[in-house]
Amino acid sequence: MFIFYMDFETITKNRKSVRKFSVKVPDWRKIVRAIDIAILAPAAGNQGALKYILVNDPDKISEIAKATQQSFTEKVHYMIVIVSNPLKLERSYGNRAYRYMAQESGAAIENFLLALTNQKLATSWVGYFYEKQIKSVLDIPEDLIVEGIFPIGIEARSSRAKQKMKPELDTVLYFNKFKNKKMVPQTRVRSDWS
Repeated sequence: MFIFYMDFETITKNRKSVRKFSVKVPDWRKIVRAIDIAILAPAAGNQGALKYILVNDPDKISEIAKATQQSFTEKVHYMIVIVSNPLKLERSYGNRAYRYMAQESGAAIENFLLALTNQKLATSWVGYFYEKQIKSVLDIPEDLIVEGIFPIGIEARSSRAKQKMKPELDTVLYFNKFKNKKMVPQTRVRSDWS
């Protein structure tokens, strides 16, 4: 079993985009375990509209790297390509299907990223690529959407730089309306609560 547990806050703070990988080959079963965690994310109607393609063929990785135009993506032994099928949701949700698919994809991808971090694997979410090229390399049907490409490896020691600063909480949190930075404290306790 390859489960390594950090507390949630530590995992979240340790998660970062990595673009320099060790030459060591990660255990592919850890990647499969991360996918198993990804599928626990909230999903519209639990319809299984996301699919995960684990790529370890060096020629396919090279072709995918060309489609991303990002050289670091070629320097891995494994890649995950996440694909969505909004048409599957369209039957149930009509024109909201694409919005729900985007929400589902984001939630699953975050689970995936955190699960990789928890198992001391590294990746970077690649969102820029030539989708037609990716679909051609992996025989992905035209009506599906490539949500992201994730080159996966073990972080190179030389890349262990400090994470980029994230926004401060007080710059993103409002109370009761947009731009209101003050929380009005509750002064009474409702008597009808049991």
